[in-house]
Amino acid sequence: MKKLSFLFLLALALQSCSEAEKQESQAELFARIDTEIKQNAKGYSTLEEATKTIGHRLTGSDNGSKAEEYTYNKFKEYGFEDVAYQTFEVEAWSRGTVSLEINGDDVKVVTLGHSPVKAEVSGEIVDMGNGLEADYEAKPGAVEDKMALVYINILEGSPEGLTNLHRSEKTALAIKYGAKGIIIINQVPNGVLLTGTASVTGELIPIPAVCIGMEDGMALKETLETGSATATINMTNNSDVIKARNVVATLPGSEIPQEEIVVGGHLDSWDLATGAIDNGIGSFAVLDIARAFKANNLQPRRTVKFIMFMGEEQGLLGSTHLVEEAIQNNTIDKIKYMMNLDMAGNPVGMNAGGKLDDESFFKELGATIQQQDTIFQNTFSNRSGLHSDHQPFMLEGVPILSVQSNLDRSIYGCYHSDCDDFDLVNEEQMTNTARFGTMMLYALANAETLPATKMDSETTKQFMIDNNLKEKLIIGGDWKWEE
Repeated sequence: MKKLSFLFLLALALQSCSEAEKQESQAELFARIDTEIKQNAKGYSTLEEATKTIGHRLTGSDNGSKAEEYTYNKFKEYGFEDVAYQTFEVEAWSRGTVSLEINGDDVKVVTLGHSPVKAEVSGEIVDMGNGLEADYEAKPGAVEDKMALVYINILEGSPEGLTNLHRSEKTALAIKYGAKGIIIINQVPNGVLLTGTASVTGELIPIPAVCIGMEDGMALKETLETGSATATINMTNNSDVIKARNVVATLPGSEIPQEEIVVGGHLDSWDLATGAIDNGIGSFAVLDIARAFKANNLQPRRTVKFIMFMGEEQGLLGSTHLVEEAIQNNTIDKIKYMMNLDMAGNPVGMNAGGKLDDESFFKELGATIQQQDTIFQNTFSNRSGLHSDHQPFMLEGVPILSVQSNLDRSIYGCYHSDCDDFDLVNEEQMTNTARFGTMMLYALANAETLPATKMDSETTKQFMIDNNLKEKLIIGGDWKWEE
């Protein structure tokens, strides 16, 4: 009898061990992740706390330093042992005072980043339409020693097929064609003003650059159709060498720790508001994804580095520093993928930038995510743009991953403006970013074979051309291929 009892207990023990060792399927794992995040998501609450206790997160400011410390401590609180500051020293810009008079009347205005430390400039205003190269070529010499007036987007009634440029690229063209100042018209109604850098290099520009509201801008365009106008810009700004810190939390890989997946979002914001949308919803989602990895005991095969980048708004300063340091240390080839969350939220699909070896990886991954919630539509694209922290990685051939967002379009009206506050944030949508983003990141970091590998120089060059980025990179001085 004792022998039978022993054998019975042994059988139960072996069965228990067998069940414990049974490998969890991807769908089962995602279901477990999904349940935990829906119950315990912290992205929304931590962003709310940060906006209330810190405010804006301008790089180089006291607020920026507080934000760095806040996220460092959160990584530690969530259980990360390897959390580090990556300090970089740069010359950073901050605004001072500004005024704009047009035909003697004061106009509501905001300074664009990297404008001169001091400027007192007057001149005739010339309407340069969309501010594209074609606009200047159509009016040779028109803005030389004058003020260029340009629209931030593409004007209605413009020829079809035009590709818009970033405000910094439009400023670079105004400088190229001899303008003494640039006035950019915002596209958002009700007098909303937009800030942001007007420098393609992150260095001071030689002319003052300002933004005015849509209504004031369109009225000025009407004036210029039949008459003339003169503008006077007075401004002061600050440009000082500052220290800032990327915050890096590292989760070592279980099998191939020498291969790294970087996931990041820029923590910094402009100083007109709290930067809740740009980029609180992205960077604090990264923070919550990191929390979810620890809470769900996720140990992927590859190392994952969760990064809060600083200095993105002032010229991709933090991400550029990280990539340049990796190049100098001969560790750039360790970085196998970069996932970027910039103004990202409520994902419905994925975008994979790079030369894909296996597109089916993302479609199959998306289908498994969709099993958890059909609001994820499993859409897919393979394209890329510029002006976010993926750019320095992409230029080194590193494959990129981002999400296709489904945010309320109305929030984009507060981009870089004084209305970018926490009341714009949707808690459910932010939780969705953490849910689906965690699944994407884990699947990528744990893949047997990655769906894309680092592109060589010529393949990277062609990818830039295929994505219509060559002209923009040339204007910004980042085109590194000789013709």
